[in-house]
Amino acid sequence: MLIQRKEYLDKLIAFKDKQIIKVVTGIRRCGKSTLLEIYQNYLLEQGIQPEQMIAINFEDYDYEELTNGSNLHAYIRERLVKDKTTYIFLDEVHHIDDFAKVVDSLYIKKGIDLYITGSNAYMLSSEIATLISGRYVQIEMLPLSFKEYVESTGSESDLARKYVDYLENSSFPYTLELAGQPKEIRDYLDALFSTIVVKDIMQRKKITDTMMLKSVLRFLFDNIGNPLSSKKIADTLTSDGRKIDVKTVEKYIAALMESYVVYQAKRYNIKGKQYLKTFGKYYVVDIGMRYMLLGYRSTDVGHILENVVYLELLRRGYDVYIGKVDNLEVDFVVMDGKRIVYYQVAATVRDENTLMRELAPLQKIADHYPKLILTLDEDPEADYDGIRRINALDWLLGKSD
Repeated sequence: MLIQRKEYLDKLIAFKDKQIIKVVTGIRRCGKSTLLEIYQNYLLEQGIQPEQMIAINFEDYDYEELTNGSNLHAYIRERLVKDKTTYIFLDEVHHIDDFAKVVDSLYIKKGIDLYITGSNAYMLSSEIATLISGRYVQIEMLPLSFKEYVESTGSESDLARKYVDYLENSSFPYTLELAGQPKEIRDYLDALFSTIVVKDIMQRKKITDTMMLKSVLRFLFDNIGNPLSSKKIADTLTSDGRKIDVKTVEKYIAALMESYVVYQAKRYNIKGKQYLKTFGKYYVVDIGMRYMLLGYRSTDVGHILENVVYLELLRRGYDVYIGKVDNLEVDFVVMDGKRIVYYQVAATVRDENTLMRELAPLQKIADHYPKLILTLDEDPEADYDGIRRINALDWLLGKSD
């Protein structure tokens, strides 16, 4: 099932033939390779000839010899098309020895349009960032959005049921092929999780304590939407009999973030307009994977919705923070240049006390930027002195903002 990842495809098209390296990043199996395949089909439709494209996936053993930087460089050089642009696609580029030098060498050659992908942020935080600083644009991919998931089913009927399916079946694209097969989906997610933990985290970071790493990960998965610090995590795990220090917790969290398993939202003082260093929140890349690890808990509905909204805000290209206003908290402060939007997220606000609690922090904000409450309540949109309450599923589909 080939899902047209239009938002990401449009970004690649916008940078076509620009003298800049296109770097597509994201967790394993989120659709990076498929995106390149879709883009290559687009190029063919635009009249680009097949011989003008060189595509290599370094997870394919057929290309094992090309993981040597010198071999790869020679292979590509022999296949460059004279007097025409050659489009080069290097998938999972971090498998290449000296990949930063190879990429930099290709970049400086004329007549090359270069696209690379990677499953961890380490490659951009290390030598490649130094070598090609200012020469690349990063396109961060996530698994399927709720809108993409709904579109893949061909109908917007019974959105509430589709939302539950989206959470339970996972947002990873391949799980659509396993629809109606919960055991197979669980096995797929379990295998994917194990691959990420072993290949992208333990081997790269030289971590030997698998159980402790998984304990930290499970703690983060179990506490999505809760304010956390490294010390709090270390103290809690230690009190549960799994002794760990703060530095080790920080090392593990950094590795999980670099592999795009978890994302951190930092805090922002709205009145003081200051970024705060303590007690950020963590969100997971896929709720289906969380269910696979922790099981199903009906009490998590609000935090799960908060997680889904957070990821959607990232997809839309915003900088997202947790807001602090006096002693109250705003779920999300969303920034796009000079524009700011404030969001509260709740499963339901039909109870009057819950509604008042969600409104309170937004009412304390003196500026005139948009303020929204997103809920799963299937009620008409409402307005509370400029604070809009809208249905979260409609918002996820882009029907209201």
